[in-house]
Amino acid sequence: MRIALFVTCFNDTMFPQTGQAVVTLLERLGHTVEFPMGQACCGQMHFNTGYRPEAVPMVRRFADVFAGYEAVVTPSGSCAGMVRHNHRTVAAGSGDPGLARAVEEVAPHVYELSELLVDVLGVTDVGAYFPHRVTYHPTCHSLRMLRVGDRPLRLLRAVRGIDLVELPRADECCGFGGTFALKNSDTSTAILTDKMRHVLDTDAEVLCAGDNSCLMHIGGGLSRLRAGMRTMHLAEILAATEAGAR
Repeated sequence: MRIALFVTCFNDTMFPQTGQAVVTLLERLGHTVEFPMGQACCGQMHFNTGYRPEAVPMVRRFADVFAGYEAVVTPSGSCAGMVRHNHRTVAAGSGDPGLARAVEEVAPHVYELSELLVDVLGVTDVGAYFPHRVTYHPTCHSLRMLRVGDRPLRLLRAVRGIDLVELPRADECCGFGGTFALKNSDTSTAILTDKMRHVLDTDAEVLCAGDNSCLMHIGGGLSRLRAGMRTMHLAEILAATEAGAR
């Protein structure tokens, strides 16, 4: 299977270790992962803030760069949701039937990491070892747009040595929402405060999620509280092995 990694501009800029973890994990499972150098932003930020015509070139580039791959994996539920659902909207509004056809060919093959592992590759036990107390936050896009369900939890439960604890009121937003956190900072902070209270109630060592944007938001709040809890992307935990245990 030809698998391409769409690392996302956010991860590429701020959390490159997550993309590296995805490659490490998939190579350990026997797959070759390609990284198309022409990839760029998926246009989510533009789409969500009303600049839909400005997103057209990004949608076009994505369709061109990732054409022909059997699967495109991304460590981001929000970017996967943007490509699978909203690229069609952008293409339809562009007035370009060719772009609409290109999007229809590529978008269905784009998967968030847990979807690729469970649904496409058919694995839940990826050979990971992570002897720490962990709680999992299901991000809004993965939960509501992609409907990944319990796939991430099934993967985490199969990790050797892990102490996986349930997060109270897990389905509630962390308050990030991209530019929402900037434009509605007071509301965002109030939502974050509730989320942090539930996270801290678990006494976990590590907060895990499938989107680094949410982890950055929650992790920043925990850091300001000096809570002593670290955040890790799902890919990083699944890529961990006994030889490299931390």
